Amino acid sequence: MFAADPAVRQQVGSLYSDHHRWLHGWLRRKLGCTHQAADLAHDTFVRILARRDDAGIEAIREPRAYLSTIAQGLLSNHYRRQKLELAWAEALAALPEPMAPSPETRAILLETLVEIDRLLDTLPAAVREAFLLSQLDGLPQAEIALRLGVSVPTVKRYVARALVLCCFADEA
Repeated sequence: MFAADPAVRQQVGSLYSDHHRWLHGWLRRKLGCTHQAADLAHDTFVRILARRDDAGIEAIREPRAYLSTIAQGLLSNHYRRQKLELAWAEALAALPEPMAPSPETRAILLETLVEIDRLLDTLPAAVREAFLLSQLDGLPQAEIALRLGVSVPTVKRYVARALVLCCFADEA
């Protein structure tokens, strides 16, 4: 999984020693939390090490732009997960005490929600929106078609595509 080539590891090590402090500060300003910034800075370098196209590391002309691009993607994922966790906590708080799932079940369901969110993010916007309008809002396909400006058969294809992605993701 990680770069095996010692030269690549050395290049990433140099990138780390030269720019980690800057990246951590950049993330800390964005997050307002030094601990979360440290985690995301670490994850940025782990992502670089895990890349399959290791040959280009020495050719990076603007290392801070490169690092901030990777970190920005991780930051977006962080915010998305935070938003999802908040919505999940609110949904759980609305449940009567006897119906509340165990902490283990909560953790499993939250990870499932995060994975579904990640999968849906790979779909085109119209497909994702049709699926969410259908599954979360319970709208009929005809209304979804009107909202999206597409035909009902297209809405059916969109929803089916998203369902297949979510249902068979662990088999891929």
